[in-house]
Amino acid sequence: MNYSIKPSTEKDIPFLWEMLHQSIFVSEGQPAPSLDILKEPNIEKYLINWGKENDHALVAIDKENNAVGAVWIRLLDQDNAGYGFVDENTPELGMAIKNQYRGKGIGKNLLFNMIQFAHSIGYPAISLSVDPLNQNALRLYEKSGFIKIYEDAGGSWIMKRDL
Repeated sequence: MNYSIKPSTEKDIPFLWEMLHQSIFVSEGQPAPSLDILKEPNIEKYLINWGKENDHALVAIDKENNAVGAVWIRLLDQDNAGYGFVDENTPELGMAIKNQYRGKGIGKNLLFNMIQFAHSIGYPAISLSVDPLNQNALRLYEKSGFIKIYEDAGGSWIMKRDL
């Protein structure tokens, strides 16, 4: 597939919200959560008021300039910790690819580019939360150097990659 990766702009914010919704893992055969889940404080914190100094996203676009996937990082603090919170110096990562574009290496390239970018601006690590039942994502993260540092009460793995 012919695609490119670009830094996000303000016009990409609605797409980032779409990708946040798609990033919520749903076991096979289960219904996807409604879009209202994006209004829940534990979810919206990943993108609400996007565009602050420590907000960074990359978007994959196809040859017609349609967004097909995104990866983003945001630095949260102890009082507003996300699911993958490690510390106040480690941004949390979110990522999703539109269903029809999965399995084509786009996620791998987005993740690689974000790791390189985060390293270039001086972050010591990146963290994330992943449901271990999401085997495709888990494999990608492990192959990209993320290691499980603990399991939360809900069974999700909190993973970290030093940069």
